[in-house]
Amino acid sequence: MDPDASHAAPPALAWSTANCQVARAMAVLGEKSTVVVLREVFNGVRRFDDVQRHSGVPRQVLSNRLALLVEHDVLRRVPYRPEHGRERHEYRLTQKGLDLYPVLAALADWGARYYADKEGPPVEISHRDCGAAVHATLTCEAGHRLDDPRAAAPRPGPGARPVDA
Repeated sequence: MDPDASHAAPPALAWSTANCQVARAMAVLGEKSTVVVLREVFNGVRRFDDVQRHSGVPRQVLSNRLALLVEHDVLRRVPYRPEHGRERHEYRLTQKGLDLYPVLAALADWGARYYADKEGPPVEISHRDCGAAVHATLTCEAGHRLDDPRAAAPRPGPGARPVDA
């Protein structure tokens, strides 16, 4: 008997991944150093030399990552001139970049849960108004908070395309 005979194919296999939003996002964000650069900018470290020194990302890699994030409108370059120096640039988040904050918050939550030292995570995200800790959560458009990720399920969206047979 064929061992796969009783195995039903997952419904996702019927849909093409050619226009997958996750794959497209990872084409921009998929390198570890890209997320590290974003962490620095979210933490207020905006100047190339400061980002390089604080993150440890090699200069050429940092230059490439910053250029990619600017090209994709995640960051924008803002000129400044140090006293007696040449013009340089700071990197600021665009709205598209700010929209990544829940992604970084989710990564921080996950890292704190599974990889923090026994004393706890070195950085926490807090609400500026009340000081309480901020966490990423899954919430449906009807306002229901999903405490169990298994309560969410993928389904074909408006851009779904069947796999070519």
